[in-house]
Amino acid sequence: MAIVGMVVHPDRADAAELAERAGAWLAERGHKVGEPGTDPLDLAVSLGGDGTMLRTVDLVSGAGVPVLGINVGNLGYLTEVEPADFEHALDRFFAGDYRIEERMTLDVDTGGKFPAQVALNEAWLDKLHPGHTVHLRLCIAGEPFTTYAADGFIVSTPTGSTAYNLSVRGPIVSPTLAAMVVKPVSPHQLFDFPLVLGPEEDVRLEVLADRPASLLVDGRGVGQLDPGDAVTCRRGAHPARLVRFGGRNFHSIIKAKFGLADR
Repeated sequence: MAIVGMVVHPDRADAAELAERAGAWLAERGHKVGEPGTDPLDLAVSLGGDGTMLRTVDLVSGAGVPVLGINVGNLGYLTEVEPADFEHALDRFFAGDYRIEERMTLDVDTGGKFPAQVALNEAWLDKLHPGHTVHLRLCIAGEPFTTYAADGFIVSTPTGSTAYNLSVRGPIVSPTLAAMVVKPVSPHQLFDFPLVLGPEEDVRLEVLADRPASLLVDGRGVGQLDPGDAVTCRRGAHPARLVRFGGRNFHSIIKAKFGLADR
């Protein structure tokens, strides 16, 4: 018997309906539905889009639980199968006909001001008030790099390179790499380039001057950082473990997202 947890998009009726069907399918085969983040699981199933995948990874990555993403919504970067194929996907998983793709995460530490966070996509500091900037000091691997006056600042994983980082013209990074991308958002200076760093080069951002910043991790609001506060991002202690069957790959998803054609 396996214990399977399900994380369901809260605003999609079709996701809730599919969760009921999946629960019945599992029960018919002698499996049990557990609670992600509470029960010991053999598999976590995400029913939604990429946002639901992020919540699922946040709940179970520390325990090393594999995550299967069922895409209920638009084409996602992280989900693996479509709703019509969920029974076949579960059959393959229990038959051992799958592989695990590990994705680097970030451990996000505010020095005790807020609880430590785990990010699969990114951590970002955002300005609090329209028309203002935030002033930040960037340190890399313990050494001061430079200061920024910007609308915000993003530290992303390779997985997160196709999320908020992409919308501010950051580089697309293959998710098979271990790296961190640091990217200022609309900086008020000539040096506005993204940096791609090695996985052991910790990134520290300190809030300067008299303007606080808002910290968000994978879209979740964490809290306000005041001048003198800092956040450190380092390679996560536990990678996300995604279930893959080989039907989709990163490059084909990029082509579909952007409507790219062979020439």
